[in-house]
Amino acid sequence: MAESSLNELRQFRERMNEKILAEGDRATKRFFSLDSFTYQGGALSVRDKELLGLTASAVLRCNDCIAYHMIRCAEEGVSDAEMKEALSVALIVGGSIVIPHVRYAYNLLDEIREDAGDNDDAE
Repeated sequence: MAESSLNELRQFRERMNEKILAEGDRATKRFFSLDSFTYQGGALSVRDKELLGLTASAVLRCNDCIAYHMIRCAEEGVSDAEMKEALSVALIVGGSIVIPHVRYAYNLLDEIREDAGDNDDAE
């Protein structure tokens, strides 16, 4: 996934979320609102919640969700080492079936850092 692919992912998500919210019923709109509310800072910081989202997404084997949470983690200043440790937790919780999704995440992390023009390899 090159820079254009990351941008395509972001644009697709934004476009489809707008469509869903414009056309969805009240339950759908409330779920989206609850999702947004849940990831706001509280007793846990936004960055910690995004790491939790990344871990859960890997256990649930949702690459779209992994990509979203990794992008958000990067935006929140989460280091490579922190994301990789969260993925290690996902691997232990989810078992070997999570391995392909951890591969996806490691590859995506490189692409996110390339896109951002930095390389957070100081682990």
